[in-house]
Amino acid sequence: MYAIKTLLNQYLRFIITVFGIALCVILMLFILSVYKGSADGAVQYIRSSDTDIWVLQNNATNILRNTSLLSSNYGKTLTGIEGIRSASPVLFMLASVKTREHPASIYLAGYDIQSEKGGPPSITEGRNISNDNEIVLDHSFAAKYKIRTGDQVFIKNDTLIVAGLSSGTNMFVLQYAFITLGKAKELFGFSGFVSAYLINTYPGIENEEVINSIKEKIPNSAVFDNSSFLENNNYEVKSGILPLLFIVALIGGIVLTAILSLILTVYVLEQRKDYAIMKALGASAGFIPGMIVKQSLILAGCGMIMALVLFFPLCNLVEKISPEISAVSSFRQVVLVIMGLAVISLISSLIPGLKLRNIYPLEVFQ
Repeated sequence: MYAIKTLLNQYLRFIITVFGIALCVILMLFILSVYKGSADGAVQYIRSSDTDIWVLQNNATNILRNTSLLSSNYGKTLTGIEGIRSASPVLFMLASVKTREHPASIYLAGYDIQSEKGGPPSITEGRNISNDNEIVLDHSFAAKYKIRTGDQVFIKNDTLIVAGLSSGTNMFVLQYAFITLGKAKELFGFSGFVSAYLINTYPGIENEEVINSIKEKIPNSAVFDNSSFLENNNYEVKSGILPLLFIVALIGGIVLTAILSLILTVYVLEQRKDYAIMKALGASAGFIPGMIVKQSLILAGCGMIMALVLFFPLCNLVEKISPEISAVSSFRQVVLVIMGLAVISLISSLIPGLKLRNIYPLEVFQ
């Protein structure tokens, strides 16, 4: 095929171009993977909570960017409402952990270990907490600060033993940690408050009926079923810093378009006399532009293959260097990038295609 032969005439340029395309593709894949990993990690706690209804302070809609304080006495009121099987309190608060290097922030969740509601989604190492002197840390937080199970961590004036490490608790810029509700209240300094109640209803009970009953009994409250509450938190994730990652991915796409356009234009200028000969010999109007498109697709395809070969090892390397960065890839993401790359290839072939209009068959005789 002439398109491939033309590209391989300058094999070093071909390799450099493919490598440059691969780097742009890796950037786009990595940005999408970080977005998915961070978005999933931010709401995995809620998704795995096995809760029917969330009760928060009035005007609070989520636990990621809202503050909620409810009286601890509401627990008795809630358990007395018909249809409610259990009402488990949870207290959320930002705290600072003293590490070997410098203090690090965590998002503490204090929960009732008897009910087990509001605890870590899953334990990857060690075990869950069993008393007030223990804590479960997010595994990426522990890896970043070289903390292991059995180590001691210091929060305010308290010393807590790391009982286990959890997954599904990494919010990219912040990580969850879990302690008992009693210890959380002690650290908070006010024992009469919690952040939310996790409500479980009896089978066959409509959540809407229970929600209306809760609003009647506790007027100063915001009540959501689990799916609505998950949607609220998802919205907060998507409206925060993470959308900026898409801008970076878009910039990567623009850079890739510029690279392909520039390289293809150089090929056209270098092969100008050959194209003039083709026109003089009666090549069809679509033959030469079609060849430019083929060259663009070949370069993009080779770059995509190289990117897929390098992407996963690079992700593993990045996660070892920065454990808090969670990159989660999916087949859908790869397909999306392939489709985007195909569009970029077609757009990149437009500028070199315009150059072909200035090539005339009579140039052969110059």
